Amino acid sequence: MSRRRGAITVALLAVLVAALGVYLYLKATPYQEKIDRGPSPEARANPYLAAELFLRKQGLNVDHANGLEILPSLDPHQHSLLLLEDRSNMSPRQIDQVLNWTRAGGRLLFVAGSLWDEKLGHSDDLLLDRVQLRQSLSKDLKEQPPNVGEDPYPQLTKLYLEDEDAPAYAGFDTAFHLEDPNNLAQAWANSAMATHMMQLDYGLGSIVVVTDADLWKTPAIDRYDNAWLLWYLTAETQVTLIFNTDHDSLPTLLLRYFPQALVALLALIGLGFWHFGMRQGPLLEPAPKARRQLQEHLRASADFLMRRNGQTDLLQALQQDILRRLRRRHPGFERLGVAEQWLVLARLTGHPTRVINQAMSPPPKQRISSVEFSRQVANLQSLRNAL
Repeated sequence: MSRRRGAITVALLAVLVAALGVYLYLKATPYQEKIDRGPSPEARANPYLAAELFLRKQGLNVDHANGLEILPSLDPHQHSLLLLEDRSNMSPRQIDQVLNWTRAGGRLLFVAGSLWDEKLGHSDDLLLDRVQLRQSLSKDLKEQPPNVGEDPYPQLTKLYLEDEDAPAYAGFDTAFHLEDPNNLAQAWANSAMATHMMQLDYGLGSIVVVTDADLWKTPAIDRYDNAWLLWYLTAETQVTLIFNTDHDSLPTLLLRYFPQALVALLALIGLGFWHFGMRQGPLLEPAPKARRQLQEHLRASADFLMRRNGQTDLLQALQQDILRRLRRRHPGFERLGVAEQWLVLARLTGHPTRVINQAMSPPPKQRISSVEFSRQVANLQSLRNAL
């Protein structure tokens, strides 16, 4: 009976599980979800990656570099060189190389990097000064362009082409303005307030100067006609983009992706220093205070007096001690003359008067040698011990 009941229970559970599975299968609705993980490492390292991909899609051969070291290897014919980032470290020699390359037939596009200084008569952008163009702030323009209020897109830069009814629109930064004081430019593009792009011939090549290149960075390149403008300026050429790709340093990457490993490494280094810094053998016990002897105290006291008062006070102290003992041994000693005192001292100690005269004479004011000082101290101690 119990076996039959167990079998029935197992069968019922199996039926219930099967029914639940069928129900969930009929009710479950599959769907797809896209998770945006942000830009790829390549896109973060290269702000013009989208521009490169777009130009390659148009059939152009595109490369990029971090500096002008590759310039001697670039054939200027049918080649575009784009200087899109900061050029403050560009030397006059490099500027000459770039301009000579352009004069030989290259197509150069660069971003104006500094404002014109009226007082100094130049800007901090040597390349911009060499092509005789100037950059200023749009708000500093003295004359307002005509028909500004009639422009439906005053913030966009318009490029008019032949045989085209409508202009191309680009999203340049309208805060800056390009000037051509010598009327060298053959083409230009303006917003309602200022000029943001100029093109001029230079030898066998051409130069395009723009106020900024942010319109060709990700994600601004897909706005307006920004991508088309970049293709138009580099059409039918090989393209080399030169800009700084600032990569994260190795310590930054380690700290970002392996913080636990760095902590473990620092702990291991600390343990290593602790291990090799340990004492080898038992600790040396401090010397007990009871070992101090009277002789050591006297020597320390003498060293202190020697450093503090010098040789004269020590010699005078010994002489005064000898005189005190003589006054006790020979009453009326202090009333005797010096010669008689030395004779009394010679008789009581058994030392010749010559030695007594040298020992009891006033010490010299200048410092004497260690040998002479030791000899005088020995003579005085000998006289004192004999009394």
